[in-house]
Amino acid sequence: MGMLDGKVVAVTGGGNGIGRAVSLELARSGAKVVVNDYGVAVDGRDPSSAAADGVVKEIKAAGGDAIASADSIATMAGGQAVVDAAIGKFGDLHAVICCAGILRERMIFNMAEEEWDAVIAVHLKGHFAVWRPATRYMREKKRGCLIGFTSTAGLEGSAGQPNYAAAKEGIVGLMRSTALAMAKYGVRANVISPEAQTRMTERLPDTRRGQIAAPPEGIAPVAAYLVSDAAAHITGQVVHVRGNQVSVWSHPAPLRTATRETAWTPEALAGVWDTMLGQDRLRRMDRLGITWPPPAQ
Repeated sequence: MGMLDGKVVAVTGGGNGIGRAVSLELARSGAKVVVNDYGVAVDGRDPSSAAADGVVKEIKAAGGDAIASADSIATMAGGQAVVDAAIGKFGDLHAVICCAGILRERMIFNMAEEEWDAVIAVHLKGHFAVWRPATRYMREKKRGCLIGFTSTAGLEGSAGQPNYAAAKEGIVGLMRSTALAMAKYGVRANVISPEAQTRMTERLPDTRRGQIAAPPEGIAPVAAYLVSDAAAHITGQVVHVRGNQVSVWSHPAPLRTATRETAWTPEALAGVWDTMLGQDRLRRMDRLGITWPPPAQ
């Protein structure tokens, strides 16, 4: 008996990297899997069904059950098609895991509109495009599981990836909204923030890439657990995974508060801000050795 026997799960971006590892782990645990992958290069170009087809072959060769989907989840029609494929082939849908992603890296002052739009479409809209039809189905069934993929690029910032960072932080907001909206229907939503070596990390500088030594297979058991009935009580969480390390991250909350009897003025704030409020320093500034405030010229 597998932990996911009887479950039907759709995985976007399931043909490569983390998505491939997740698809294979789900199948090993007994789930029937819709492996969705538009089959594009890391930058989102050159679509092909080969990636999804290859993972389906692996699953079937190991005795599992899966079908391939090459629909683009950057479109509403593509997201609907993924959900329809699961229900049409397997008669049900218990979970959706959104791993699909592309990169178009550039500093914000050099980024083209098309580079921004393409990344937002695949990552952020790609979650919405699949989650909307999935939640409609799960609301009627009074159960279901949605798993998104965020990143420390969104949670902590990434200087050369404004589009990717914005999308990944947006996915966390989408997850929180969905967790709140779907709680009364018994449907849960969480996000995983992974650190693993994939096609995407190959584009990082050597100094940064060397910090990510974990294989994508390390993410898969966490995704499988969150899909399982053993995790039916878990929702609204940001789960960070790196190799054998699993962490639950906190939600934003006030650090310090300043009040006064009369309305604030700019001058009054200038007099108390540093002592009463201060700042919550970006953690990645210290990792990158960024000096702030900058030295006087």
